[in-house]
Amino acid sequence: MTSPAVTAAKAALASIDLTNYDPTQSKLMEERCILVDEEDNAIGAMDKKTCHLMENINQGLLHRAFSVFLFRPSDGKLLLQQRATEKITFPDMWTNTCCSHPLDDFEEEKVEAGQLGVKVAASRKLEHELGIPLSQTPIDQYQYLTRIHYVAPSNGPWGEHEIDYILFLTADVDVTINPNEIRDHKWVSKEELRAMFEDPTQSFTPWFKLIARDFLFGWWDELYKRKGPDGKVNAKSLHDVADGSKVVKMT
Repeated sequence: MTSPAVTAAKAALASIDLTNYDPTQSKLMEERCILVDEEDNAIGAMDKKTCHLMENINQGLLHRAFSVFLFRPSDGKLLLQQRATEKITFPDMWTNTCCSHPLDDFEEEKVEAGQLGVKVAASRKLEHELGIPLSQTPIDQYQYLTRIHYVAPSNGPWGEHEIDYILFLTADVDVTINPNEIRDHKWVSKEELRAMFEDPTQSFTPWFKLIARDFLFGWWDELYKRKGPDGKVNAKSLHDVADGSKVVKMT
């Protein structure tokens, strides 16, 4: 049976003129996402602009993504970012540490064994968005937990339709934000994040809200429970908390 993503990839897909958007962000829309079917099998590649138009998403166009949750080892606080106003999709919204895509443009980011491709992409984007040196986010320190499949409209014609790899990382990092990517950032405790969610003046990306609703706080509790003898949290301690073999469909 032909999947909706395959059908969409073969169809005449909608496009849009990016002239009125931020030029740096518009250029990034030329990067090529990895197209997948609903079982996360790679089926091709398509530019970000095409992948993020709701008209194409409604035809079933689906791509691979990742969401990084970076925790401070000493106190277990989570690093959040507020997306820049210049962002084409989901501008000004608070979200987890880093959310982006492995790209078909880089051979290493297409490697699926051990989730290598998404981990390499995660370190690349942590450096691009938050200025975190690659040396502070070693690939072998990421803990992959699971994959979620969700769809969400954004502003105007834009949206997301992703199979999103959830990656936890504990690291002491130096942050120098890229203002074209990030408007603000902060380290938060569980209680502080819950207070943010209850504040009607704050807005959040849909994938972050879904992950927080069903998974994040339980995994965060486990992170604290599994502290090492030094009193620090370690993402690698969560190796058994989720079934990473399945794609979890979320609404």
